[in-house]
This record gives sequence, C-alpha cells and structure tokens, in this order.
Amino acid sequence: MAKSQQTYNKKEKEKARLKKREEKAKKREERKANSEGGGLENMLAYVDENGMITDTPPDPLKKKTVIKAENIEIGVPRRAEEDEEPTERTGKVAFFNDSKGFGFINDLDTQEKFFVHVNGLMEPIQENDKVTFELERGLKGMNAVNVKIIK
Repeated sequence: MAKSQQTYNKKEKEKARLKKREEKAKKREERKANSEGGGLENMLAYVDENGMITDTPPDPLKKKTVIKAENIEIGVPRRAEEDEEPTERTGKVAFFNDSKGFGFINDLDTQEKFFVHVNGLMEPIQENDKVTFELERGLKGMNAVNVKIIK
C-alpha cells in the first residue's frame, strides 16, 4: 500500500493558513461594522468664503460677491517703480585674472561678491579699481556686466 501524502507538518500548515484566513475575514467584518460610512454625504467637503475646507455646505441665502474676469491677474504682479533696485551699482575689484579673463567685484553697499567676465567689461580693469556695473542673472548666480572704471 502507498503511504499517505498528507504528513503531520502539511496538516499543521494548512490549519494555520485557514486560521489566518478566518482571522483576516473577521477583522474585515469588524472594520466594516465600525466605520462611519454613510455613503457620499459623509465624504463631501466644502470650501467656505475664506478658502478653508469644511464639512458644512455653504449658506444659499448669503450674498455672493461678483468678480469681473478682467480684474483677475494671472502670474507675477508687476513691480512698482519704487520697488526696482538701482540698476547701476558701485564696487571695488577684489580679484581679476587677465590671462583667464574673469574676476570678482565687491559691491560697496552690500559687500556682496559678483562674478565678472572679460566679455562684460567696457574697458580693461585691474585689482582695487573702483567701478560701476550692472547685474545680470547668469547660470550660477548674478554676474556683473557693463563694468566701467570710476575716475
């Protein structure tokens, strides 16, 4: 006679699998029973007049404000003229390498360092020269351009 394929270990594993499946089903039923549910009404959210999310619907008797479409500005608001930074700044050349064609200028007002390239020069400069310059956004930060020596 052939020996049974069901061993003790296989029987125990199958019992454990069934027990785990039953526990999982029990937990699922408990979650369903304890959840608020209630359908769509409990899931709705409203935005009040201040832009806050609430669960109460807006009052239909409250007067709505009318906004004209042409008054809505999309994008960055334009700067007023007084917000503009002065275009021309003064500074002192901290370092300049003629052979490599670049250097740095210290702004006299803010003490910030700005990169300057030989292409941004209006006339040749040397270290410790007082200069006027304008700023331009470069790949790695602000660059000094239109650099002129103050006499």
